[in-house]
Amino acid sequence: MRYDFYAYMDRMKYIKRWQLMRSQREENIMEQSQGVAMIAHALAVIRNKIFGGSVSVEKTVLYAMYHETSEVITGDLPTPVKYYNHSIHGAYKELERGAAEKLTQTLPEELKEEIAPFVLADEESEEYQLVKAADRFSAYIKCLEELRSGNKEFAKAKKSIEKDLHSRNMPEVEYFFEKFIPSFSLALDELEVI
Repeated sequence: MRYDFYAYMDRMKYIKRWQLMRSQREENIMEQSQGVAMIAHALAVIRNKIFGGSVSVEKTVLYAMYHETSEVITGDLPTPVKYYNHSIHGAYKELERGAAEKLTQTLPEELKEEIAPFVLADEESEEYQLVKAADRFSAYIKCLEELRSGNKEFAKAKKSIEKDLHSRNMPEVEYFFEKFIPSFSLALDELEVI
């Protein structure tokens, strides 16, 4: 019997982000997911080590790794459309969940118990909330990259995302802003080399 799950995952590289925006560099959901996983890992470690939390770092990273997988079926719906109103957003959330459930059906039965829970994340969990913050950081960093290259089309998105991140009242988000975000506006030769 053939199982298509990882062939679907490999197709993440074909799903483009920021479709309504003129970008200097295109981004796909596979590379974005890897970036989100790294930031989510950092946020989970910061929460646990600096702010006394007890989230599962492994669960956070795996939620992040799989957080966009439904888009190999649905595509990436642009944010202004996705959040146009509650009705559209709710319907799209249902569509995403249904797509994720279909994807888990492409796994061998003996692997579903170990993999499906990360594809079908518990969206109320602390770990998933860290992933959502990491996802916003990924978008914010994309805005910084585009602005650094002279593309002012991302200026409004940058302000909106920054406001959203600060409104989350998450100390690990503020820590990441203070300690890591300033470096994303620097050129390579401005970064400190070890």
